[in-house]
Order: sequence, then structure tokens, then C-alpha cells
Amino acid sequence: MRHILKRTLLGAAIGAFAATASLAEIESADPLKLTLHDWSGQLINTQIMGAVLEEAGYNVEYVQADYIAQFAGLKTGDLTLAMEIWATTGQEALDEAVGTGKVENVGETGLQAIEEWWYPLYMKERCPGLPDWKALQACAGEFATPETAPKGRYVGGPVTWGGFDDERVEALGLEFEVVHAGTDAALFAELESAYQRQAPVILWVYVPHWAPAKYEGEFVEFPPYSADCYSDPSVGVNPDKAYDCGKPRGPIWKAAWAGMKDKWPGAYEIVSTYSLTNEEMSAMVGEVDLDGKSVEEVVNAWMDANELRWKSWINQ
Repeated sequence: MRHILKRTLLGAAIGAFAATASLAEIESADPLKLTLHDWSGQLINTQIMGAVLEEAGYNVEYVQADYIAQFAGLKTGDLTLAMEIWATTGQEALDEAVGTGKVENVGETGLQAIEEWWYPLYMKERCPGLPDWKALQACAGEFATPETAPKGRYVGGPVTWGGFDDERVEALGLEFEVVHAGTDAALFAELESAYQRQAPVILWVYVPHWAPAKYEGEFVEFPPYSADCYSDPSVGVNPDKAYDCGKPRGPIWKAAWAGMKDKWPGAYEIVSTYSLTNEEMSAMVGEVDLDGKSVEEVVNAWMDANELRWKSWINQ
């Protein structure tokens, strides 16, 4: 997908000449392979990055890849760039990959991540004590469905997202059954349906996203995250189990094949400089998920509205 500009015939000719000149200057005509996942924000983020690289003259290819399994391709160079590694769910995989020397953390995207259990505010009336996680021990039945009763039902993200929700339920002794949504769209369709009916629901919600702005609700407050809580069973409220704490919070990182900076140094600098805000991303995800716009429409609109900004990343 290349950024679509509205041009006159003369403008198109000039643009074609400029693109040819730019192609002559780039370090390699081989495609930079950018990974695509299964949630709207990642698709938008990645395709804005791809559009900017294309404007700089680089050849871009998009590859559908599993969120965690993509690190195998980044290590070998079969994949070049992953635009969204969330500190909340992907930090361990990123740190391991960087530790091999074959993958590089190219810095923050500018986006700050929260991924945690979330409930609509009307559920607080049925489960006094929230947002403290201990309240869930006393009122799991308030979140039950006919399929999970007497246990509560927690709707997790797709299993490929990681997140250790099953492990957390076991470690904290919560009477909940984790039911994983098949897709990002299915996850938020579940929220929409329950909210309209004021039905019981607790589920994985993340930021940046439109949902916390559209719906009144709160994140559950679990015991504070620490790296030791995930790796050492003796740390935390349960001395026998790891993952007895909340999820980490932090940046959304860019990760690249370590050879990228030598093969495409100009592209590497563009990627390093690239940055968006939570507010921008939440608004764009809402345009796709709520307003029915295509990712390409949203990306092109952002490119048109931010031309000076992305050109500064290219001409640094």
C-alpha cells in the first residue's frame, strides 16, 4: 500500500521523477518486511510507517505474523521490522531476542500501553470493593454466564497475545474461567453487546484504544507487577505460584532485525525517529472500528494531515 496523493498530471509526472531519484539513492532495493498482526492499532501504526518509508523511496512488503512467534523471523532477517511490541505482554520476548544480538530494540513508538482486566462501571454496584482484585474473590458469581457458572467468566484476548491470564487466575485463586476471544474485533463486540444490555462482563481492554473513552469503566487493581513476580514463585501474594500480580505497563517498542541498520541505514534512522501519541492512535482506531473506515483511508488521511511531520523524519 502506497500513500495515495491527489495530483494533477503534471504533479504526477514530477512525483514519479522524484520517486525514481529517491530509489536511486536508497541503500538497497530489497523489501523491508514489516509485520502485521490482528488488531487495528497495529495495522494503522505499521502502515503509516510503511507509507513513510515508501515516500522515502524504500520498497516495503507487509507480512502477516504471529505476535510472539515473529521474533524467530526477526532473528534471521526474514522479517525486518515489528512496530508494536507492548511492554505489557511482549517485554520478555523482546528482551530475549535482543539478548541474542540478532534483534534490536529501536526505541519507543511514543505510545504508552496499559493492558489489564477491565469492567463496566455498572458492575461495581454488583461487586462492591472493586477495583481491588480481592473483591473478585467474593463476587465471581456476579460475572458468571450459563456456560461458566458458578465461576465468573473473564474474556481474554486472542491466545497469541500472551498476557498470562490463565496463570494469573490460578496463582491468585480466582474462581474465574478464562475464555479467549478469537480476534480483536470479537473481543470488543463482546463488550459492546454486554454494555448495551448491562450484562455481566469483565474482559481484556487495552490503551491506546477507543473503548475506555467510549464506555465508563475501570481497570482491576491487581498486586503491583514486578519482573520477579513473573519469574520467581516465592515473590508475591502466593508463595507457590508465579504471575500472582498485575500486568506491567510501559512503552510500545519498535523491534528490528539487527542487520537493518547496516543494510538500510536511512530507513533505520526514519524508524528510530518515528513517533505517534496515544491520543492520535485512539482516534484512528475509533475511525476504523467504530466509523467503518478502512485502515488505508485512515492512514492516507494521517499522511495528508501530517506531511511536514513525516517529511522531517525523512529529511533529518
